[in-house]
Amino acid sequence: MTSKRSGPRGFVGTFEWFVRSEVSGSVLLLACTVTALVLANSPWASGYSSLLHAKIGLAWPDGGFKLSLHHWVNDGLMVVFFFVVGLEIKRELVVGRLASAREAVLPVAAAIGGMVVPAALYVLVNAGGEGMRGWGIPMATDIAFALGLLAIFGARVPVGLKVFLTALAIADDLGAVLVIALFYTSSIRVSALLAAVGCLLLLMAAIRLRVRRLGVLLPLIGGVWLGVFASGVHATVAGILVAMVIPVRARIEPARFLAAARERLAHLESVRFTTESMIDDHEQLDAIESLHECTADMLPTGLRLEHALHPVQAFFILPVFALANAGVAMDRQILEVASNPISLGIILGLALGKPLGITLASWVAVRFAGGVLPDGVGWLQILGAACLAGIGFTMSLFISGLAFLEDALVADAKLGILLGSAAAAVMGLVMLARALPAGLPRASSATDLSGRSALDRP
Repeated sequence: MTSKRSGPRGFVGTFEWFVRSEVSGSVLLLACTVTALVLANSPWASGYSSLLHAKIGLAWPDGGFKLSLHHWVNDGLMVVFFFVVGLEIKRELVVGRLASAREAVLPVAAAIGGMVVPAALYVLVNAGGEGMRGWGIPMATDIAFALGLLAIFGARVPVGLKVFLTALAIADDLGAVLVIALFYTSSIRVSALLAAVGCLLLLMAAIRLRVRRLGVLLPLIGGVWLGVFASGVHATVAGILVAMVIPVRARIEPARFLAAARERLAHLESVRFTTESMIDDHEQLDAIESLHECTADMLPTGLRLEHALHPVQAFFILPVFALANAGVAMDRQILEVASNPISLGIILGLALGKPLGITLASWVAVRFAGGVLPDGVGWLQILGAACLAGIGFTMSLFISGLAFLEDALVADAKLGILLGSAAAAVMGLVMLARALPAGLPRASSATDLSGRSALDRP
């Protein structure tokens, strides 16, 4: 069983840790969303708005570099969020559930269906109108909220359903990143983009040469961010690009690692070894340093960074993003706002398009493309998970800020996201309450995330 303190071990341990971090973070994310809504509709609304538009940065006699607090959150802080998303995508593509064509068929097909159908519904409602640029808003899935609500059902949820929803959301994130890079970039400055590519190539070379000095790596990462920011491509794409060059596999083979570790440990066991003995004994110090280097080579950098940054993302970045972006003033009748084409298109896309697209595409993948439903998972459960995937929130809010420049259009989009996500959440909970077994799962599929049978737990 995986120790709660020691971090993930193997796929099951990694997945358990991932789900727990998303679930616990979703509670704080919801609290910050409610706080933002309260602030935007309270006597402190003007102060809230002024704080978000306050300029922060560096100044010098002939100029300066300043952005509003809102831009620092969306163009700076969210780069770290996208970096973690990039690590998740690369891990799944290289060694995870998307690495095998047979295993990837179902979640990838589901993700495609869950992007195409919501976008099509949105376009139908907004064809020819001022809201057409928002077609990408209802395509996204918020994995934190989706997994958080799925966790309400506890041991009743088959592990396969959690894995399906997670893989679907990660494939969905990849699609959202491509949409942002390809369709929400107004103009590209080639020289700045080439500078970013140059820094990225130098970073890749440094990683291949096993350079671990932050004084070398951080300036190169900063160069990628500045180059992408100046190029016109959204700065968060820099997080994805940097993540793609981070190794997600061990640098050495397990047999070589074990042999090296045994040799160093045998030497340390054969001599007088204390907490101070290595100070004067250079052979002991060399053995310890060698053990450290071997361990660093055995533990993939991408997994180590993902493990370290997930709490930062879940408990700081996403809550701050919600505080900065979820506040929408309800200065008109909510029914009037919700019925405008932008809000209505998003609501229909998230609450109807997502579950419809995911379920239909999953059926097609299983029926015609060799996809296989996870063990112990039925179609009604797939539909329930597809409804939860209609909770767009974080990525949807982010895309709405790229799609629209007018405050009124952004406000309409935000309201649509909140109402559509809420409707999808309620539908998913009701559907899963009916689809999941009333008690603990049967022994054939009743393994919890630690790999033990539900019947074996005390």
